[in-house]
Amino acid sequence: MSGMSAGRSAMRMGPAELVQAAAMARRFYLEGKSKIQIAEEFGVSRFKVARVLETALERDLVRIEIRVPAELDAERSDALRARYGLRHAVVVESPADAEESPDPENLGEVAADLLGELVNEGDVLGLAWGRSTIHMAAALDRLPPCTVVQLTGVYDAGTAERGSVEAVRRAAQVSGGDAHPIYAPMLLPDAATATALRNQTGIARAFEHFDKVTVACVSIGSWEPGISTVHDMLTEEERAHYASLGVAAEMSAHLFDAEGRRVGRDLGERCITVKADQLRRIPEVVAIAGGQRKGPAIDAVLRSGLVTSLVTDTSAADYLMTAGPTPRSALNRADPDGV
Repeated sequence: MSGMSAGRSAMRMGPAELVQAAAMARRFYLEGKSKIQIAEEFGVSRFKVARVLETALERDLVRIEIRVPAELDAERSDALRARYGLRHAVVVESPADAEESPDPENLGEVAADLLGELVNEGDVLGLAWGRSTIHMAAALDRLPPCTVVQLTGVYDAGTAERGSVEAVRRAAQVSGGDAHPIYAPMLLPDAATATALRNQTGIARAFEHFDKVTVACVSIGSWEPGISTVHDMLTEEERAHYASLGVAAEMSAHLFDAEGRRVGRDLGERCITVKADQLRRIPEVVAIAGGQRKGPAIDAVLRSGLVTSLVTDTSAADYLMTAGPTPRSALNRADPDGV
């Protein structure tokens, strides 16, 4: 704040007015004093103080800058939150190769910081399978004491130690809470095998915590090779079958069409995963997904009502801001199927 260098418009105020306005602005913006306190100090009414502060802004005597870390896009974040009615939306700058790299690792880093804000002592944190959630867990450096439970089986049981299981262990280590991993594949050959596994002691113990989860972290996949683990686990015939149902996205082995309606529900019978209705009852469900190629899939899942918050990047955000008709609020957790 500099009265004599504030510009031609500010010079319409006399020097005494400029000095007084600068002093009042300093008290208000830098020292945190109230308008009443400033009024008492200068012997004027609080209404006069309010007018002076307003004039100081109008005439460029005071400039207010809102700064966030360079990697965060505050404007897109707020616009995306408003469009989808999300509780939180955090948009980060896309890397140069964003088009070829869905879910860049920096999304996990930002999501880790967000979880540090959202999780409270005594919460139950649920982590679903996904590259982005694995990146998030690796970046965690603070969590209040909480229980951590795995919400899905793993993509490949042979990589469990480097995937979802390790993510659950890492989060529990940071928080100092109990860990409940699931040592089983996400997708089984048939419903009978899946049912038998769900009844195994360790897996059943994890499932018992699903209805207690207060904050969940999930990933979103497009229905195409390399971007959906479920797609990659199915046979060509099965992929064609679900594609014929209009699948546009998958999340935690649940399939969605472009309007956010669940399709191919029979697949869930073969999967080790949290139920969609259980996800819908979790107070805070944070999805981590980005990249231009995932834009339609993210839009579909947001329209389902299962997700309350999103961590994404500018490439996906630009798609989402113009994706079809304005969606209903994500905080309206009703099933779009009406069942």
